[in-house]
Amino acid sequence: MSQNLLGGPAPTLLPDEPEAAKLLADGVEPHEVAAKFPTYPAAWAQLAEGAFERGDVIESYAYARTGYHRGLDALRRSGWKGHGPIPWEHEPNRGFLRALAALGRAAAAIGEDGEAERCRTFLRDSSESAAQALG
Repeated sequence: MSQNLLGGPAPTLLPDEPEAAKLLADGVEPHEVAAKFPTYPAAWAQLAEGAFERGDVIESYAYARTGYHRGLDALRRSGWKGHGPIPWEHEPNRGFLRALAALGRAAAAIGEDGEAERCRTFLRDSSESAAQALG
């Protein structure tokens, strides 16, 4: 076991949800995946991203907020204490990180500047690679 030399919390790694991930990868509509697996943040993130691309900012905001809160629940179940790394490199973390980025983007689009900034900061603090990958 490696020692955390930085003294901060260990990275939080969400569990894999292979059935839900496979459905999305196979092109099943994210609405269907979210209905079957409502705790799966990646389905909500994909819904938020799609809505934003269509110009449905309020819909995007709602989907992103749902994915964000479902992701927070999953993080807490995985031992997260409200801070610390959530590595982008761990594939199951990406749904939450995408939902967080989508929430920030939608918040900015509707003028919720404080929330948008909090989301950007949270994303950067959680995973610099996610912040770079998601803009």
